[in-house]
Amino acid sequence: MDDMRSVVEALVFASDAPVSVDRLKDVLGEVDRKAILEILQDIELEYRQRRGGLCLMEVAGGYQFRTKAEFSPWIRKLRGIRPVPLSPAAMETLSVVAYRQPVTRQEIEKIRGVDVSGSLKGLLEKKLVRIVGRKNVPGKPIMYGTTKRFLEVFDLKDLSELPTLREITEMEE
Repeated sequence: MDDMRSVVEALVFASDAPVSVDRLKDVLGEVDRKAILEILQDIELEYRQRRGGLCLMEVAGGYQFRTKAEFSPWIRKLRGIRPVPLSPAAMETLSVVAYRQPVTRQEIEKIRGVDVSGSLKGLLEKKLVRIVGRKNVPGKPIMYGTTKRFLEVFDLKDLSELPTLREITEMEE
């Protein structure tokens, strides 16, 4: 089992995107899902206990090694990059898409009360939002939804981890 643990650790490390348990099972073949989940939990616990700069996170439907958030200033300095913050308008648009998806541009504009074409274009370019289809109404407007990249950026396992309206209200108090 220790060898399998090392193999799982290597596979997660080598993957350029969060790797799902199903994908690990496809690669490992003879190992069942439960055993893979136990291995991932053991690895996650080990990294947490050693209190290093890395952690194993479940994000965007899979597992991925990440640097801990408190080290981001040094990482940005190493890479020579500044974080590209989203404008308030883009964040509002992204919030509507996240909570109402699939949603059309017209529906977003009705909620926000302003034109969202620029915000949507920027979110599409940043790969936080994607086209998920067309609504079956006259004109067949494009429908938008969030991406796996959205989940990765906001450290979410899935959309159920988005805060509820009640939680948001409690945070503001």
